[in-house]
Amino acid sequence: MRRAGLLVGETLALLKDSIKVGMRTDALDAIAAANIKRGGGTSNFKGYHGFPATVCISINDEIVHGIPGDRVIEDGDVVSIDCGAIIDGWHGDAAFSVGVGKVDPADQKMMDVCEESMWRGIAAGRLGAKLSDIGHAIESYTDAQGKYGILQEYGGHGIGTEMHQAPHVLNFGKPGFGPEIVVGMALAIEPMITRGTHKTKVLKDNWTVVSNDKSRGSHFENSYCIAPDGKPFVLTSLDGGREKLGALGIEISSLL
Repeated sequence: MRRAGLLVGETLALLKDSIKVGMRTDALDAIAAANIKRGGGTSNFKGYHGFPATVCISINDEIVHGIPGDRVIEDGDVVSIDCGAIIDGWHGDAAFSVGVGKVDPADQKMMDVCEESMWRGIAAGRLGAKLSDIGHAIESYTDAQGKYGILQEYGGHGIGTEMHQAPHVLNFGKPGFGPEIVVGMALAIEPMITRGTHKTKVLKDNWTVVSNDKSRGSHFENSYCIAPDGKPFVLTSLDGGREKLGALGIEISSLL
């Protein structure tokens, strides 16, 4: 899973470096496809329930599951990219959002809040915690930063020999409920927020999820596990989560 996760992390880093104003979203998809192939992996998105591309690319009021195509990225767009890969039957899954060109400060703050809430969620999902502690940490941090809509119908998930496994991980809720976090558990944590409503709808392509009020959104995701020494390790982060979790007082495993 670390090999698959590392390939996902490297692919997303390449996409973040490549994205620019005037670029078509299908060009980014081609970059991702080539890098995953070069790394010895296969896409777990392409063909998944008929999804036609290697990555999801969602822009502005598109929150998740956008399909790459001939859309051109414009100055000031908020672009969210979700990517997954499989190596030897094991899955990795991660996502990020970025502002392209001249970014509205309110959009940047939304993205910063979403990303930090993800790290707070991972930190809360330590050994011995309850599953709902993750969503509670995400919601508590997000609500403390301003008025944001936290998507209700979509959330994180277990990951391993399939991209989506039980349990479903809510990005909100009360602490102390659900399964206990144990050694060997692997979860993808992915908050999705908007600058407006939490209510969404799916477009006619049957994939793209947009905010009902056209407010812009953000999406961040990382897959992590509880290693045999009881410490977390972020499988899709290039440094295993050392910097971000370390800032929250969490030591990552040295076994991976």
